[in-house]
Amino acid sequence: MSERVFLKSSAPGLLPNRCAIVDVFKNLRQERSKRERERERERERREGGEERYFLSTSFKYPCNFEMNHSGVACDKKTASVEVVKNRNGIEQVVLQNSRGASARVSLHGGQVLSWKTNRGEELLFISSKAIFMPPTPVRGGIPICFPQFGTRGSLEQHGFARNKIWVMDDHPPPLQPSDSSAKSFIDLLLKPSEDDLKIWAHSFEYRLRVSLSAEGYLTLISRVRNINCKPFSFSMAYHTYFSISDISEVRIEGLETLDYLDNLCEKKRFTEQGDALTFESEVDRVYLGSSDMIAIFDHERKRTFIIQKEGLPDVVVWNPWEKKSRSMTDFGDEEYRQMLCVDGAVIEKPVTLKPGEEWTGRLELSYIPSS
Repeated sequence: MSERVFLKSSAPGLLPNRCAIVDVFKNLRQERSKRERERERERERREGGEERYFLSTSFKYPCNFEMNHSGVACDKKTASVEVVKNRNGIEQVVLQNSRGASARVSLHGGQVLSWKTNRGEELLFISSKAIFMPPTPVRGGIPICFPQFGTRGSLEQHGFARNKIWVMDDHPPPLQPSDSSAKSFIDLLLKPSEDDLKIWAHSFEYRLRVSLSAEGYLTLISRVRNINCKPFSFSMAYHTYFSISDISEVRIEGLETLDYLDNLCEKKRFTEQGDALTFESEVDRVYLGSSDMIAIFDHERKRTFIIQKEGLPDVVVWNPWEKKSRSMTDFGDEEYRQMLCVDGAVIEKPVTLKPGEEWTGRLELSYIPSS
């Protein structure tokens, strides 16, 4: 039986009224209902018409069926997808919605590197010392940890998916209409190489859709299928680096009363006793069996991130603090102040897939103003 230790919350006087998180979740539900009504009106507007895509080697535009002067079916106000290359020749996909919000996804690791508001504000953290050359993983953004999280197994830390070159998936199996409607999106695919099979002898297809909604919300949908002749198990995480004002000005709500594994205490099991999680030193935890909605409050920027997830029962919270920051070559000594990792994950109970079975894990990130 695992050891259970109960800790009391530090600095309880700093914790806000719990009504704040209730208000945030209530407002979010109202906003989602509003979006659904807008989508329904958009579907009615398009009824009887046709929506199609223009695709070339450089651009992919979802366009309304109106011919412009060049003969391309395109609506200037619609979302867009552009394929570019970085200075090292790695392809990246730039998603942009009709309001100017954007996201950038690298085929190196299938990793989201940027997520910006329509005002150009960056919402994800990338270290100033990040290395953008394979096979080194990029420090920041949203790395895909698969088929192993951390060092919980025989593979390299966080598995090999974040170090591989993914390909664009031109013919992915269909998703629900709501996962495509009024969104700018890209579908990526990863299959194991011969070298991968030598260290993890399981055949799989990992499909990843990254989409940006009309409201600027970012969604990642992972689908892992077993195309092997025998079962296999895996863990995974969307290792999300949020950009924040200062770690001392941030709190997380939605983790209260949960058990967690503390990686700084040999993965011993504790129970969260506080109403909110605040930060005064290094934190490296896996919260178990969380709800499907978590909130990150940034007091200085007056912004709240909302994390919604499906198929991802665990939540990783990580900040390296000062000492560990100085030991990482691809991370600035003081950058721990401007970042916080909060991951939707499946870790404690790995997913087991029989031949032909498929697992889906969905993460939606949104943000709202807060006081």
